[in-house]
Amino acid sequence: MVFGTFDILHPGHIYFLKEAKKYGDFLIVSIARDANVERVKGHAARHTETDRKKLLESLRFVNKVVLGAPRDYIEHILKMRPRVIALGYDQKAYTHKLSEKLAARGMSVSVVRMKPYKPNIYKSKKLIIKK
Repeated sequence: MVFGTFDILHPGHIYFLKEAKKYGDFLIVSIARDANVERVKGHAARHTETDRKKLLESLRFVNKVVLGAPRDYIEHILKMRPRVIALGYDQKAYTHKLSEKLAARGMSVSVVRMKPYKPNIYKSKKLIIKK
């Protein structure tokens, strides 16, 4: 299972998703809710959560795309029951002591941190087109 906004899908995201898929045979992508994007990033996503979900559903190697939890992200993970959670190399929101938080709620899951793919080129902040 992976988490993200995936607002401007780029080769770095594709690399991340394909690498995450190597940890299992079924890849679940959880899309950040519009309200959470604004709260965490300080600005709205360019595309709606529905549009971002549809885009990721079009990728053949992604097995399931779900909208993230509006509030309790731990409950959201418990519902999906992943064996592995793959985090982006720069993903910070909601990741602090994630495996411990899940263990406290009765779930054992392996949490791995993925390596970046050309972070000087394919970083969403660098790709955002100014209005």
